[in-house]
Amino acid sequence: MADVSPISPEDALGSLPKTLRDELVAAYNEITRNYRERRWEPSELNGGKLCEIAYSILRGQVDGRIPLTSSKPSNMVDACRDLEHAPSAKVPRSVRIQIPRMIMALYEIRNNRGVGHVGGDVNPNQMDATCILYMSKWIMAELMRLFHDIDTQAAEGVVEAISERITPVIWQVEGKFRVLDPRHSMKERVLLLLYHSSAAVNEPNLFGWVEHSNASAFRRDVLRQLHRDKLIEYSQDTRLVHLSPKGAVFVEERIL
Repeated sequence: MADVSPISPEDALGSLPKTLRDELVAAYNEITRNYRERRWEPSELNGGKLCEIAYSILRGQVDGRIPLTSSKPSNMVDACRDLEHAPSAKVPRSVRIQIPRMIMALYEIRNNRGVGHVGGDVNPNQMDATCILYMSKWIMAELMRLFHDIDTQAAEGVVEAISERITPVIWQVEGKFRVLDPRHSMKERVLLLLYHSSAAVNEPNLFGWVEHSNASAFRRDVLRQLHRDKLIEYSQDTRLVHLSPKGAVFVEERIL
């Protein structure tokens, strides 16, 4: 039996112009990457950009000419509602109503949900980000069904793959935090956990979260060395550990 190469989202959207297809996939990948890295800020999730690209594709389908690149309508809500007036005999309901309404909902969360939520055991920013992620997945999957340049079975396979659950870097369970990739060193785990936290973390918590086996060795080989390299600020008096600006850059550029 001949080997079958996996089909990428780019391949699945092959009937779209390459420039527009690349824009769409890049915007989607940015959303999933930032979600995986626990960047909940809507501006970083870039859901708005994906909306603009998806709308441009739908507008082009209705007008009979798919553009080479996306453009932002002056009023996204009115522009999406205008698509509903396209002739139902010629334009699929998904293009006229279902995708546009999903775009409007995603655009609303992207633009008009504050990021400074307070209170509660669940971080509302994460809930908003999860909503953006899965609405984006749905839009991508629906566009693949409409504009795939492969057979239906192959398109369904790509849709299923792109709809798989995103695994975060950090997992919170029973009041503890865990770095889910066991390949990270103890130093990298400490930096990731500090990067995830919005405040200093005390040494005993870090020691438990990274699952180090020896407190003295953890202090000597991990915390003091990170402090020496100016990636963290570690106080033996208070036992508090802060991530330094240099440490934050290191996490973003070298670990994530």
